[in-house]
Parts: sequence; structure tokens; C-alpha cells
Amino acid sequence: MSSFVEKNIYHHASGEAEQTVKAHSNKCDLVFYAAWFCPFVHRTWLALEEKEILYEYREVNPYKKEKEFLDINPLGLTPAIAYHGKALHESLVLNEFLEDEFTGSKPLLPKDSFERARCRLWIDHLAKKFTSAFFRTMQAQEEDKQKEGLNELVETLKTYLDQVKGPWFLGEQFSLVDITVAPWIFRMYILEEHRGFKDELVGGCWPEYKKLIKERPSVIKTSSDRQRYTEFYQRYLQNETESEIAKAIRAGKPLP
Repeated sequence: MSSFVEKNIYHHASGEAEQTVKAHSNKCDLVFYAAWFCPFVHRTWLALEEKEILYEYREVNPYKKEKEFLDINPLGLTPAIAYHGKALHESLVLNEFLEDEFTGSKPLLPKDSFERARCRLWIDHLAKKFTSAFFRTMQAQEEDKQKEGLNELVETLKTYLDQVKGPWFLGEQFSLVDITVAPWIFRMYILEEHRGFKDELVGGCWPEYKKLIKERPSVIKTSSDRQRYTEFYQRYLQNETESEIAKAIRAGKPLP
């Protein structure tokens, strides 16, 4: 990996996200181990911001993982947290933990047990089907494979949007379901520019839902400059990255 790539892609967040990182640089009981470019990190970062939880942000260099971080998560994957001497990782698990632990802050799941279960079903749909379709579309090199991935992406998105009550999944309450898909909606411009994705392929409430996600204050505060993402995802678009996500997509395995 060249020094140019490490300096310009992996060093730190930019734009609004850089300011948010600086605002959370002080020591805190909850340490958030993150990588600015990672959409899975973005999921948990959104939950932290939405719930207004105090946290300390620590950037993890994916090519030089410190022992401290590997002790927290031996898999070496972000996001992870350390809280009162205990560690957890995996974005969806972390989001559930934050919801359960910080009950005095803004709720991101409904009180009704049936609706909470329904939220988990659609979080699972997005995590397993939409996310993998996004990466398959991005990594595909042959035109027919790109179209196949794009069709799958559109269909999984339509299926989800049929369940959105409006303006958010639950109606007026912004929830962990919206957070689960938000990082990829923010990055959808990459597929628009390189894989032929268009809003009209989805239709329905999609344009308004996408607009609301991109304008959400928590999304703005945790997003770096578009050019930085474009630089990072070039390796995915060329199917040259050796990330665990990319390797799983190539092997046709579930995402790690």
C-alpha cells in the first residue's frame, strides 16, 4: 500500500465528520473504535449521535492495528467499543446495546414488543440482503454481473420501502431501522456515478426517503467529504481491495 493511499484515504475523517471527531476527542467512559470510511462504523456512529451519548472517538488504522484495539476485538474489524472495562463489537449488536444501556436518552426502538420485533426483522433484511447487494454491485466487473447486482439491489430496496410508514420506517420516529440503511443511502452516489443506479428504478417514496436521510443532522455530522469516499471506493469498484467484506463477496459468503 503506497504512502499516498495511507495518507489520503486512511488518515482521518474530513469535512463535518472531522469536526465531530474533534468534539469527541476527550477521554470518556465509552470509547468508540472507528474507521471514518466504514459504513458499518457509520451505523453505530449515527446511534451514538442520535442518542446524544458521551463517547470518545478513536480512529483505527486498518493497516496498522494497535494491540490495544486487537485486545478489544481480535478480529480487527470496526466498529467496536470499550465501556467500563468491557468490550463489544459488530455494528448491529452495538446499536442494540446502546439502546438497552442508555434508556434515559432518545429511544431508537418502539416500546411495543411486536413493533420492536418487526424492526429487527427489517434490520435483518437490510443487513443481509441490501448491504450484500450493494457491495456485489460495486465489485462486479462484467456488465451483466453489474446489472444483476443492480436489479437485486433495487428489488431489496423496493421491498423495504413498502414497509416504510413515512417519513421514517416507523412513521414519525427515526429508528435503528433507518440507521441500518442510512450509511449506504449516503454512499448511493457511487453507484449512480459508476454502476447506472437511478432513482426512477426504485420509485415510490424513495426520492423523499433518500433526501431525508441525507439531510438528517446526525448523518451530516458523521459524513466526510464525498471526494474522500470516492478515493476509498475506487478499489472496490475495481475489485482490488482485500478487505474482509470484499473477500466474502468474491467467495459468495455472508458478510463478516
